[in-house]
Amino acid sequence: MIGLPFVYTIAGLMFAAFAGLSAVDRSNRKRVGNAAFWGLMAVSFLAGDALGDLGNGLLVLGLVALAGIGALGRGAPVTTTIEGRRAEAGARGNRLFIPALIIPLTALAGTLLLADIGVGGAPLIDPKQLTLVSLGFGVLIALAAAMAWLRPPALAPLQEGRRLIDSVGWAAVLPQMLAALGAVFALAGVGAVVGDLVGGVIPDGSRLAAVAAYTVGMALFTMVMGNAFAAFPVMTAAVGLPLVVRQFGGDPAIVAAIGMLAGFCGTLMTPMAANFNIVPAALLDLKDRNGVIKAQIGTALPLLVANTLLMYGLAF
Repeated sequence: MIGLPFVYTIAGLMFAAFAGLSAVDRSNRKRVGNAAFWGLMAVSFLAGDALGDLGNGLLVLGLVALAGIGALGRGAPVTTTIEGRRAEAGARGNRLFIPALIIPLTALAGTLLLADIGVGGAPLIDPKQLTLVSLGFGVLIALAAAMAWLRPPALAPLQEGRRLIDSVGWAAVLPQMLAALGAVFALAGVGAVVGDLVGGVIPDGSRLAAVAAYTVGMALFTMVMGNAFAAFPVMTAAVGLPLVVRQFGGDPAIVAAIGMLAGFCGTLMTPMAANFNIVPAALLDLKDRNGVIKAQIGTALPLLVANTLLMYGLAF
């Protein structure tokens, strides 16, 4: 049965290639740091199960140490010329988007069509991971199609991928680390501690205060964690369920849905949400790395107020 190990293997081999290409890139004075960082990422994906909890913990500490001392630098691999790219873009036009569209189309088709396919009475693909596995197949199919159609140099996909990941740097793995941290917080009982603190501040019988504590708390905790999905189990266990749902009788579905939307307001206002706010600034070479955040604050704050009022009006 094909499952997450298939996806992890693809990702691990990709990071291993980035590490190897970085190690031999003499144009990058920080090539050793890049090779070490992406090499550790490759080990995590390819052999994480064999390392155990302690081994994976040490690996994560190694990643943090490399990022913390500024060991990563931006490589500039040469694949095709700017003139050649412009000529290809002019000749092919919008058809260049075809390989990119193959990925979501394959993921959608696989999710809808492969669920009932089995071998020897067992599912061919793990039903719980059907979409992720289909996405992995989509990436491979899109890569093969692009190579056959555009015929770039053999290493161009890996070199361009390395250039992109070097532009993003350590921020590329920040969302995963923060999400894992959120799970650790939930298991450690941080939600109960936060709930006790919030419960002592909210006026007795104030439904609006409870709702505001949940929505604003979701936004603030998301700003700290960088991920609304990481903040959700903590704040829902702390405020959403015990106060908004149980004490005041809020509809759990509405409370949870709008609570997540409130968390996303925090996503718009924090550099910890690196994949949304820091990566675009790096890829676009913006002079102000926080330029994306500054542009979004004017949208995030009114949306947070709107979500608070919607929960107050619809959940009870």
